[in-house]
Amino acid sequence: MILIKQAAMAFLGLCSGLTVAAGVFAFITMLGIIPRLAGRTDTARYIYQYENAVILGGTLGNIWILFGIPLRLSAVLVCLFGLFAGIFVGCLAMALAEMLRAFPIMVNRAQLKEGFPIVVLAIALGKMTGTLFQFFV
Repeated sequence: MILIKQAAMAFLGLCSGLTVAAGVFAFITMLGIIPRLAGRTDTARYIYQYENAVILGGTLGNIWILFGIPLRLSAVLVCLFGLFAGIFVGCLAMALAEMLRAFPIMVNRAQLKEGFPIVVLAIALGKMTGTLFQFFV
């Protein structure tokens, strides 16, 4: 009985982790960080390598955290990891900020004078409904 319970918990944990990881990758893809960086650095020919590196990094990071694998790194490697992680978080934040700039443009083009909170609420409810529909159907 205990073995079945542990197997079910392991399966549920694995499925939950895969779902969260897929959500993070979908978010990164939706923001278009990788193509934008490749375009700005004139390295668009390496876009598949960039995408593979992000997927491999996410997968290895999940395995590392899941199994608690100890890594003994020198101070230089820790500093490099911190630098690259900071660059990634900064790019993610800037891409999200660019997405948020779309709301004022939409308001100006639609010539909304009143009711902007209702528009934001409608967008949020639409996203929630679509997510629930996709999850349960």
